[in-house]
Amino acid sequence: MARINLEHRRTVLVRAMEWYSKRKYGEVLDPGKVALHHKGVLTTMLAMEGSAARWKGLDPTLKALATMAVSAEIGCSWCMDFGFFEFHHQKVDRAKLRDVPRWRDSDVYSELERAVMSYAVAATATPPAVTDEQVERLLEDLSEADLVELTAQIALENYRSRINASLGLTSQGFKETCELRPA
Repeated sequence: MARINLEHRRTVLVRAMEWYSKRKYGEVLDPGKVALHHKGVLTTMLAMEGSAARWKGLDPTLKALATMAVSAEIGCSWCMDFGFFEFHHQKVDRAKLRDVPRWRDSDVYSELERAVMSYAVAATATPPAVTDEQVERLLEDLSEADLVELTAQIALENYRSRINASLGLTSQGFKETCELRPA
């Protein structure tokens, strides 16, 4: 249950955000409802998400796995739910998305994918626990630009997941809508 009110007075801004969210995702996203409490935060979130959506250098599966590993590590059920939905629609393998919470024991991941998730978990630790060896391993397969994008994606998901988990946002059922469709 959300720790703050998700209902808002029906202003032009609220109606515009609801219209856009429903059009794009089928319903109003709870993080958007949270951000409506502070216009400056909402503006920053929208600008950041819009800019990050244009990061296209990193392989989409690696990006998805890093993002989901962060969400799982932080314990953000909203982010896990929405991440599955979002990355499923980007054609990332459903088995890989489904196994993220148990990535260390699953046999669906390549060595590189495991290295990316290990790096994501280490970067999420407080303080960060990234090692030189982890970076060297990633640079065997990724360019420096890819590594920067990966690290920024991990930081962005930390931002999202920590806000959502701290404010008590939980699954909105996005993953279930993916499960209705055949693989």
